[in-house]
Amino acid sequence: MIKLGVNSVLFKAFSFREAAEAIKACGYDGVEISAIGGMCEHLNLDNWKAQKDELCAIRDELGLPFLSTEVASHDPERLHKAFEACAEIGIPVVNIGPGGQMNNEETFTACMAHIETLCEDAEQFGVSLCVKAHVGACVYSTPTTLRMMEAIKSPAFGVDMDPSHIHRAGENPAVALPAVLSKMKHIHIRDCKGPGPSPGAPTDQACGRGEIDLWGYFKAMVDQNYSGPVCLEVIGPEQTMPDAVRIAAESYGYMNAVLKQLGAR
Repeated sequence: MIKLGVNSVLFKAFSFREAAEAIKACGYDGVEISAIGGMCEHLNLDNWKAQKDELCAIRDELGLPFLSTEVASHDPERLHKAFEACAEIGIPVVNIGPGGQMNNEETFTACMAHIETLCEDAEQFGVSLCVKAHVGACVYSTPTTLRMMEAIKSPAFGVDMDPSHIHRAGENPAVALPAVLSKMKHIHIRDCKGPGPSPGAPTDQACGRGEIDLWGYFKAMVDQNYSGPVCLEVIGPEQTMPDAVRIAAESYGYMNAVLKQLGAR
């Protein structure tokens, strides 16, 4: 079954317990715990052993499993800590961006070699490392995602298919999804107004608020039998608790209704 979650970065102004309680109250199946250095470190990779018992207790108390974590770094030492922490805490997926520069073949080649090495490390811990197309990076579209899929051979590698970045590449994510399904292990979800480069204000990233055909995207997801995590990822300024809850709840209502209409929930 497709599991709906929220990246806790939406609640970066609050403790992980406060974030998890709000996410659970909105109806979500699980949580993507943020480990983004300098932005939101609900999972502190330099201190995760001291956090482990508390994080697992919150997970078990709320019945809110960890679906993934976002590290957003290519630093091998930091990612090694993430893989170790995920193996111990029970987090199956680590999410990063591709790095490099758009339309720069030299950085594409270097980034693919580096990600392959990172995946080999993740493999030792039984964790998947997922990478998504990202505006301005060396992988930014479906064609470049397909090149990445061809370049990286590790079984620990996965595609994180974020429709907002594909939309900003001038594509229709609902049409693009089937092409990358064979390596898809995670989905970051949000809506988007305009062609970018920014996805818009946090409010406009709530599912159903923007211009992406998210109904068609979910239909493609269901038609292709995708069964991994779908985690709302809203980036931007700190939100108050009422505003963060509104974005999360509105998005859950939209996604849950669509999946029910498609017979997938």
